[in-house]
Amino acid sequence: QVRLVESGGGLVQAGGSLRLSCAASGSIFSINAMGWYRQAPGNQRELVASITSGGSTNYGNSMKGRSTISRDNAKNTVYLQMNSLKPEDTAVYYCKAGTRWGDYWGQGTQVTVSS
Repeated sequence: QVRLVESGGGLVQAGGSLRLSCAASGSIFSINAMGWYRQAPGNQRELVASITSGGSTNYGNSMKGRSTISRDNAKNTVYLQMNSLKPEDTAVYYCKAGTRWGDYWGQGTQVTVSS
């Protein structure tokens, strides 16, 4: 069992920055990769960024060049730094942990970008 708790969402003006955090607990050594996804009303959930246990990163096209994923192994936490935010970035952002036995999702955190 893996539990994920996101934090850091909120209201920000266009052009601003925000850092999301995802704290993992439970069977953390079973996690192979973690990622950030987002879903806006009426849209499909899409990949923002992911990072493997070895440190390799992968980025989706939703926030081209405006997001950075990182991790703090000592704190069992993954971060998503978002810069130059746009109103179209408004969505619920979800943290996902992938293991050899399945995926786990956090509850999501709302990010709202005002123009």
